[in-house]
Amino acid sequence: MTVRLDYEPYDLGGMTWEDAETAIPDADFVVLPTGSVEQHSLHLPVTVDTLRAESLSREIVEAAPDHDLSMVRLPTLPYGYSEHHMNYPGTVTLSGDTYQRVVVEIGVSMANHGAERLLVLNCHGGNRAPLTLAADRIQRDHGVKTSFIHWTDFARDRLKERFGEGWGHAGDHETSAIELFYPDLVRTEKKEPQVRKADFEARQYTYFDDITEQGGLGDPTQSDPEFLGEVVAETNADILAALKSDIDQE
Repeated sequence: MTVRLDYEPYDLGGMTWEDAETAIPDADFVVLPTGSVEQHSLHLPVTVDTLRAESLSREIVEAAPDHDLSMVRLPTLPYGYSEHHMNYPGTVTLSGDTYQRVVVEIGVSMANHGAERLLVLNCHGGNRAPLTLAADRIQRDHGVKTSFIHWTDFARDRLKERFGEGWGHAGDHETSAIELFYPDLVRTEKKEPQVRKADFEARQYTYFDDITEQGGLGDPTQSDPEFLGEVVAETNADILAALKSDIDQE
């Protein structure tokens, strides 16, 4: 039995150490895609954020030469900080401190191999705080210029215009993304508007089931993968333009 892995020339996972010896220091950015393994309601798999990170990072790296950028892509980091979803079976979480240390140590490895810049491309909201702190440490302690991009921040206005305010976790946007990249993983018969239990104005919810019945937010029945394909192309172009602009200001 042969297991096929689709490594592209820019994927570290398909390189030998001799390949990596030149590819890493020659790249404008080494890219670390970050996701999570956590519940995504009744119709989506627990790997939604990791699948998004895998697909979106691949498209960004492939488009990079159009912006005069070269990139090496690290294997996607599948686990994240997901403690707030732990009341749902299947969720796997690292502690915030552990997650921060893991990312810093990945950065240190790249520093040791001559990387000049690291791009952390994130697709899970719960990772934001530890990733921000990790990026600080990688830059300040190890000298690798680090860009931390939460992909949805660059797409937010486009998504809001199409889906309104309620397109969050496992809702309109993420359902569209999995239908675009991995349609066979969507339980279409279980797509339904998500029931919001609470919408706190001041306090932080303790666990995600404090605020949702099924585990998601928004209305997955309003998904639109064709529209999202357009958003992906436009958003990735914006991200690459921002990265190129940053380099030009160095």
